[in-house]
Amino acid sequence: MEKRWVLNNNADNEVVERLTSELNISKPLASLLNQRGVETYDEAKRFFRPHLDHLHDPFLMKDMDKAVDRILKAVSLGEKIVVYGDYDVDGTTAVSLVYSFLKQFHRKLEFYIPDRYEEGYGISYKGIDHALETGVSLMITLDCGIKAVEKVEYAKKHGLDIIIGDHHRPGDKVPEAVAVLDPKQDDCPYPFKELSGCGVGFKLIQALGIKMGLKKEKAYSYLDLVAVSIAADIVSLTGENRVLAYYGLKKINRKPSIGIYALFKSAGLKENEDPKSKLLFEREININDLVFVLGPRINAAGRIESATDSVRLLISNNFDYAEKLGKQIDELNLTRRDLDSNITQEANEMIDGNIADNSKKTTVVFKETWHKGVIGIVASRLVETFYRPTIVFTKADGLITGSARSIKNFDIYDAIDHCSDILEHFGGHTYAAGLALKPEKLNTFIEKFEKYASERITEEMLVPEIEIDQELFISDINFKFYRIVKQFAPFGPGNMSPIFVTNNVIDTGYAKLVGKNGQNHLKFSVVHPDRTGNPVPAIAFNQGHYYEKMKAGRPFSICYHIDENTWLGNTSLQLRIKDIKF
Repeated sequence: MEKRWVLNNNADNEVVERLTSELNISKPLASLLNQRGVETYDEAKRFFRPHLDHLHDPFLMKDMDKAVDRILKAVSLGEKIVVYGDYDVDGTTAVSLVYSFLKQFHRKLEFYIPDRYEEGYGISYKGIDHALETGVSLMITLDCGIKAVEKVEYAKKHGLDIIIGDHHRPGDKVPEAVAVLDPKQDDCPYPFKELSGCGVGFKLIQALGIKMGLKKEKAYSYLDLVAVSIAADIVSLTGENRVLAYYGLKKINRKPSIGIYALFKSAGLKENEDPKSKLLFEREININDLVFVLGPRINAAGRIESATDSVRLLISNNFDYAEKLGKQIDELNLTRRDLDSNITQEANEMIDGNIADNSKKTTVVFKETWHKGVIGIVASRLVETFYRPTIVFTKADGLITGSARSIKNFDIYDAIDHCSDILEHFGGHTYAAGLALKPEKLNTFIEKFEKYASERITEEMLVPEIEIDQELFISDINFKFYRIVKQFAPFGPGNMSPIFVTNNVIDTGYAKLVGKNGQNHLKFSVVHPDRTGNPVPAIAFNQGHYYEKMKAGRPFSICYHIDENTWLGNTSLQLRIKDIKF
């Protein structure tokens, strides 16, 4: 698929010159910093050296005082509390965090994760009834609840108090709960609006710790869970999230919880055998590992069987038990992969076989037998292939249930909200959402959704865009440069791993095709024909079709990330190519 390259030109030349001088770094690095909002030496220091003291006071969040007072009242009176959360990574990590913290000083405590298939997303009547039947008087919801107006009213009517901890956008009306913790409320003064659901849970235990006079480290000991949620929920990695992820990754690399450790072991990561190293595993764990290794495994339990197992794993203090659960969850992840692959293939065939859909601005596919647990993953795969706002539907409990994913600059939550009059329920974010409707309304929804999108999506928006941070010469690339770029991590939305562009390079003549089929990937080395400097190795995954042009000696442009590559004990820099233009 053809891609547009867009070079970021928003750096201030005067600021770049000053940062270059004050920090003693190259202009490309100073420009990268400025593009991330850094303008002064002090701001650069704060960016490169995140500190836990940079975290905001949790009591700045609306209703935090009410939430803390109600929980401490329940503890003092010996009331039974349930910690209730969504079945995805963000929800299960949030429940594990708050449950583990409260368990230290309150015994009458349980957790509850709704069944994805029987109860669906968010607070369920079944969950409320279960709480009432088991003598619970206080429910703390995490990563859900902000739109559960009727359900909170039902609980209140039957004597169950609810504290909502959520990070999704509220609807027109906020539930009348004991306390509603959600920084996205219009009247919430909390300075940082992009916390994950687990991040909101962390602010709650942070506030509890302050009120109880506990050491700050009590709350900080759960930052590994917060980092996993930030990575898996793809929230902004700026501001407070950057601090939380930075220290969460430190904990994961040195002393993770038993559950996280067991999951990485089941995924095949080996322990570090170097006695001088502080790292627990043989290599440093980064955000990508949380997104692509840990996240899918934690999610797999809820997608295929029960997310309750993920919580049991994450709260476990027994390594043997955690190791056993980790292996079971890893097996579920293999099952999830097979389902994902098969359904994606079916969906691709449906789209390819329907010529009428080619002119549409959206992709909507439906098959009532598709597994509900993987349709979100399939939607993401279809966006990668066809680059359209996409909804994948299946049938569950008499309703058509869908998972939606979007493209850049198209708010799919707003699009679905526009169709809310024909939906049973919906929720989500700008680029990912879930929804459900009655079967007889599916065609009406598809037409209305397509009409809304077609009026707002331009042809240019349907061409995938690669945002390029900086133009470099090959001679700019060295270990000193790379070591500073690494310090921009952790990477994620709002602070993505830098993409560089270099124009008019040639292959040194040793380009070759590599991969399982011997032709999928392209391995080569590049130089500037008219400049000094050593060749730099490069790998272009799934771009073997450029081989003949490259071997012909034609000059080309590349956009890429800079990586390290270790082979037989030797480490070198390598360009990980995103796209090539001849």
